[in-house]
Amino acid sequence: MSRFFARFFPRFVFNLILAGTISASPLVASAQAPAKFTANPPASADLHYTINAHQSGLSLNGTAILHWRQDKNHYSINTETRAMLLGKILEAKSEGAIDAYGLAPLTSTEKRMRKDPTTTTFNRETRSITFSASDASYPIKGGEQDRNSVVWQLATMARSTPAKFKTGASISMMVAGQKDADQWTFKVGKAETLKTSLGDLKTIKVSKLVKGSDKSQKIDIWFAPGKEWYPVRIRFAEPSGDFIEQTIAKITPQS
Repeated sequence: MSRFFARFFPRFVFNLILAGTISASPLVASAQAPAKFTANPPASADLHYTINAHQSGLSLNGTAILHWRQDKNHYSINTETRAMLLGKILEAKSEGAIDAYGLAPLTSTEKRMRKDPTTTTFNRETRSITFSASDASYPIKGGEQDRNSVVWQLATMARSTPAKFKTGASISMMVAGQKDADQWTFKVGKAETLKTSLGDLKTIKVSKLVKGSDKSQKIDIWFAPGKEWYPVRIRFAEPSGDFIEQTIAKITPQS
């Protein structure tokens, strides 16, 4: 069983939107240019999650803690993920400024179990995104995110421009991973009530669009407007039916 955990859980948990290796979807031709807005990010907090996964008929469990900090001009995200029997399997960090496009990452780092750390750099002077794990380079035009910050950019946008965050709305942005970057498009869904350790929470579901022929993971995020728009559940589903889901267990506000 421990050998199965070592093979499966790291690969699947690393795909958490808080810090993952999610396959990027193809560039969306109709994506709109990023718009400027006055950013109003969620208040600083520590978020504790329980993780449940299903792979090849087996159920697996773990935990994650995310430290979100912002002071109106800067932000940082630090995540630590643990799996039963293995202990800590992932450390991830994103930090940067807050500008007219929302979160503006400077660096994103990931350290996986038995792997060397990788860094994605957003060089604001040369206006380029580069990677320690590849020779690729992408231009910075405004609004680009890393895979640690993208969910918090969505929360910031929801709090800052609620009129644009309505059911049926589409939101596109460039997202950089460990080796490359691509355009992601999210669609705002209907309100749902989730049962959690914090009680019943009213949420807004946001899903990453995946085309019918695309083999990328399906990603669903549930934000809680009554809880600062924190992400209280995130679910990843593979075309095979395997999935991983993380659900909020505790929120500790930070000054």
